[in-house]
Amino acid sequence: MNKIIFIILISFTTILAQSAGNSGLAFLKLGFGARNISMGDVGAETSNDVSAFFYNPSRLADNDDNEIMLMHNSWIQGTTSEILGVKTSVWGLPLAFGMDVTNINDIEVRTAATDNPIATFNANYFAGNVSTGFNIYNNVAFGATIKYLYEGLFSDEATGWGFDFGFNYKSPVEGLSAAMVLKNLGSMNDLKNESTKLPTEFRIGTAYKINLFEKFAVTAAAEFQKYLLTNDSHINYGAEILYDNLIALRGGYQSEYESKGFTAGFGLIWGGFGLDYAYQPFNDGLGDANVISLRFKF
Repeated sequence: MNKIIFIILISFTTILAQSAGNSGLAFLKLGFGARNISMGDVGAETSNDVSAFFYNPSRLADNDDNEIMLMHNSWIQGTTSEILGVKTSVWGLPLAFGMDVTNINDIEVRTAATDNPIATFNANYFAGNVSTGFNIYNNVAFGATIKYLYEGLFSDEATGWGFDFGFNYKSPVEGLSAAMVLKNLGSMNDLKNESTKLPTEFRIGTAYKINLFEKFAVTAAAEFQKYLLTNDSHINYGAEILYDNLIALRGGYQSEYESKGFTAGFGLIWGGFGLDYAYQPFNDGLGDANVISLRFKF
């Protein structure tokens, strides 16, 4: 084809527009676990299950349960994610395994920006993770994640590797903890002519959990989040009210985004089984995100 082809990545540029920089693989920013997402995505401090491998692998050291979690994320503009997390222990060391399959459907190909689309295609992304976490000194835990990454865009493909490192500290004050994470270090092979940069980010924050009355537990968290290759930074807030370890109501807020802010959700727990839901509205006609997680501890 002799004409100049403009590939209008409507869905993908919508995702990237949430950050002002030039990194790619934005599916790595979408979060894991409806509980964390509904609490403003403050999982670096609050992830208390297998979802810790996504946010802060050091928090895996705090949980001895075997666990399976499945998440479906119906995001905006035709973007969907299916994520599986499995946690177990080998010789006393916690290990978590994760798989993330994200697809963006019906991306349009045009010969000019104002023309009707001549074709559509899908963008496909995959991440496979292995994580562990362990105590290194008194109340300080360290964790690490290695991830295999794949992206397929139009007729081009690329693979690469990413790494996460996290710390978690339990303070002498009961229920008060702090966390620090460096995520998405690594690189990709060239996608046609240029390699995609990973959305490397730094997070630091704190969380506090307190038991009220006899059956209520309240958790509140706040974190500072900075994408190192871009100009944007955010402060995220989240809270959860848990009644009798059966029903949870959650909410959160993410600052300094152009099209999103508030989050909300709930959770239902029956023994080792849990169902969580998160809702995140977007401005500017982008739609709403709906996230459902199922988890089973055994």
